[in-house]
Amino acid sequence: MSQAELAPAEAAPVRRNPLWTLGILRSELTTTLRRWRTLALLGVLAAVPVLIGIAVRIETADGSSPGPGGGGGGPAFLSQVTNNGLFLVFASLAATLPVFLPMAVGVIAGDAVAGEANAGTLRYLLVAPAGRTRLLLAKYASTLAFCLVATLVVAASALAVGALLFPFGEVTTISGTRIGFGEGLLRAGLVAVAVAASLIGFAALGLFVSTLTNSGIAAMAATVGVLITVQIVDTIPQLSGIHPYLFPHYWLSFSDLMRAPVYWDEVLKNLELQGLYAAVFGSAAWARFTAKDITA
Repeated sequence: MSQAELAPAEAAPVRRNPLWTLGILRSELTTTLRRWRTLALLGVLAAVPVLIGIAVRIETADGSSPGPGGGGGGPAFLSQVTNNGLFLVFASLAATLPVFLPMAVGVIAGDAVAGEANAGTLRYLLVAPAGRTRLLLAKYASTLAFCLVATLVVAASALAVGALLFPFGEVTTISGTRIGFGEGLLRAGLVAVAVAASLIGFAALGLFVSTLTNSGIAAMAATVGVLITVQIVDTIPQLSGIHPYLFPHYWLSFSDLMRAPVYWDEVLKNLELQGLYAAVFGSAAWARFTAKDITA
């Protein structure tokens, strides 16, 4: 056989099996969710509703309302927990969303690429015929899966504690109307999904930071530092003009899902803002990662 006949076969591009993508995604999900660090983060998140439930139970043992001076202070929905344990789900999500949930996501996202580089395993991952783009997408997808799992862990823990410590029954919405327990449970599931969706923009930001360094600890610290800084900026009245463009600004809009009828305006604004952050920082992460010189 002549060299001319061999040339086309040798020059043919490598065909990537689509199953590689699913295999990498499955591997990333398994690795992420089985790490001791991930399990520890989920354990801490699960403990928050327990602490809130016990604190409310102790404080209301004499018939007073939860909160300083019996005024119902603290996280949103806290004053209604004693009447209906389902409200512990909403109170726990309101308590964990500003700090605990995003910090946990920041740890996972910040370590996604930088942690592999620091451990010296990143270049071996790229040996597989999946390509950098598919690997980055798998990293992001596993981070989003953690967002959902973490939120559901908080909600499930709160539901269990609420059932043990408080009565269940009809749910009184923010609008003052009453809905059945079944519909209230569906609202709780919808709220949990909305809270998880609120973290997709921050997850993309953390993934971008992770592509900038080979130190997992530095990436995690920088991601959490950005979170704290942006949340501080979001509380400064003189900077109110930029508040609607900050990723945590509409995080607590999930409370509107407890109205009758549901008030969607700020919920949709939140989803649009998270989509924008995901597009911008996801693109930046892709541009950085595909052009990065992998030495570790």
